[in-house]
Amino acid sequence: MTARDFLVELGTEELPPKALKNLSNAFTKGITDALTKANISFGEVSSFAAPRRLAVKISALSSQQPDTAVEKRGPSCKAPQQAIDGFARSCGIEASELEVLETNKGDYFVFRATEKGSETISLLPSFIQDSINALPIPKRMRWGASRIEFVRPSKWLVILFGDEVVPAEILGVTSGRKTRGHRFHYNQEIELMAASEYEEKLLSPGYVITDFAKRRAKIEAQIIKAGSDIGGTAEIDPELLDEVTALNEWPVALTGRFEERFLDVPPEALILSMKENQKYFHAVDSEGSLMPYFITIANIESKDPQQVIAGNEKVIRPRLADAAFFFETDKKTTLESRVEKLSSVVFQNQLGTVLDKAKRISELAGYIAELLNTDVDNAKRAGYLSKGDLLSDMVFEFTDLQGLMGYHYALNDGEANEVATAINEQYLPKFAGDELPASNAGIAVALADRLDTLTGLFGIKQPPTGSKDPFALRRASLGILRIIIERELNLDLTDVVAKAVSLHKDLPAADTATKQVTDFMLERLRAWYEDKGVSIDSYLAVVAVRPTQPLDFDKRVNAVNSFKALPQAASLAAANKRVSNILAKNEASESASVESSLLTQAEEVSLNNSVDALQNRIQPLFEAGNYTQALAELATLQTDVDAFFDAVMVMDEDINVRNNRIAILAKLRALFLRTADISLLNS
Repeated sequence: MTARDFLVELGTEELPPKALKNLSNAFTKGITDALTKANISFGEVSSFAAPRRLAVKISALSSQQPDTAVEKRGPSCKAPQQAIDGFARSCGIEASELEVLETNKGDYFVFRATEKGSETISLLPSFIQDSINALPIPKRMRWGASRIEFVRPSKWLVILFGDEVVPAEILGVTSGRKTRGHRFHYNQEIELMAASEYEEKLLSPGYVITDFAKRRAKIEAQIIKAGSDIGGTAEIDPELLDEVTALNEWPVALTGRFEERFLDVPPEALILSMKENQKYFHAVDSEGSLMPYFITIANIESKDPQQVIAGNEKVIRPRLADAAFFFETDKKTTLESRVEKLSSVVFQNQLGTVLDKAKRISELAGYIAELLNTDVDNAKRAGYLSKGDLLSDMVFEFTDLQGLMGYHYALNDGEANEVATAINEQYLPKFAGDELPASNAGIAVALADRLDTLTGLFGIKQPPTGSKDPFALRRASLGILRIIIERELNLDLTDVVAKAVSLHKDLPAADTATKQVTDFMLERLRAWYEDKGVSIDSYLAVVAVRPTQPLDFDKRVNAVNSFKALPQAASLAAANKRVSNILAKNEASESASVESSLLTQAEEVSLNNSVDALQNRIQPLFEAGNYTQALAELATLQTDVDAFFDAVMVMDEDINVRNNRIAILAKLRALFLRTADISLLNS
């Protein structure tokens, strides 16, 4: 069976840059999955993606689908002849050609044959078409009079199997062996005699670097060099780098300059304007300050690059001038005066305006600051001003700058540094792994903002459902939990959630909101621990006893994880499961007393004495939250517990003896439940 290289390239108008990588990966996966399903062997797979093309090259693709053994079981040998003849006809043979299969349930007729595999070349068009149909395209378009739909108009199609063109018509284009070079440098057809020529011929003479990763690496190297050439360091946003890579086939980095007067504007505003509007990269000096330069990637190797640079400088100047104008204009109005205008902005129909929200945040932030023994006035002030910048011209133009511009405007107004910092930190963390607020007021406001949204939405009976979470309540919950745990704050969710609920007016579900929000947040910890590699049973063991202080919850989970590594863990987990079952069927409480006079066996005496001794010894550990050491101490009970269950009949005929033994087990169980329900651990 022979094997050849395979190439498919779909040429189009410029593809959406932010979607290019996903489209390329999906196109490749669709084809390779189809080949695998068809049991056709192949070698190395290469994906290519550029602004005007998606391509896949596969080496050593088998030219033939392997033959497949077919076996169809038919009727019993005792069946009527008519049924046997019908089965034979369905298999395309005479009844006399059927074989007999002997089984424990009797003999049956069976048809066995070898189904010859198809030639790969005949299957490739449908594989390609199916892969294109399945691409993740949220909105398809039509062009011309055709009813064909795709993300962009198709222009050419190359399908080669070795040196042979695979005949096909896809997206209204007939396959061939001619691709096209760079739109400006080599706007001509390039004939490919074999699939193996693809990358080399498009590079020269085509002026197209087809490999996305190679093009990205080249752009990154050019940007780094450009930053070094101006005596600074270029800062590279990976997402912007991917987008620029998807916009260029023959990238050339050029460095332009803007007036230093624009550096009076907050650098984040300048950077955002350059990045979002022009796809420029910026550079910083040795002190981390923004330099008056920008680095752009041109899709052409100009004979006069200075002309290209001058054109870009001409374009960026009014953009930065707008930012400077917005900043200077905004500073003429205080944040405090903007807050009152938020009364005209609705946060949510049932939850009032953004002004109402700001007032609730202020009160809740002050309450949290008081619990944490930090400055209450700064927290309340920062909470009140936290949404003031939403009506500024700068934030209206660049929404990503909310909070940050509030920081600058607060300083301009003469607000305390901690107040200004808190306004900037209120949205932290913005995503998984993002930095956390560092200032005390920032922590209080960040928590208060999220708690207000959570309790409000749950209070009006609009929690997340399925994949729908328009107010990002899951992300808000994780943000709260991260702040409390990683900043080691002794806050109880029930307490702060209840306070947040009380600050809302007329919530339809106010009575249940506190418990619902608390449970919702504790459930978010499950995914958080899974991401950290903590086994799910450790989380389940802790959530079973429902500690509502996230920091305390985290200490317990870590303690259970450490306990699981002890040699006694499996035996004690199994014993706790047994004790749990016994107690569930028999009423017993932690306070039930054990009568010494009823202890008749050495094993029950030993276990009771050990439990009593441990109770006193580990009480300080529980009070200090040292659950790891507490569980390590409890692990020493294994010998006594095992001996008890080996020698003692808990369900004694004498009701008093039975209850006495159950009381011992209740005390034992209660000790473990001070940390977690270890009966839920996988043994």
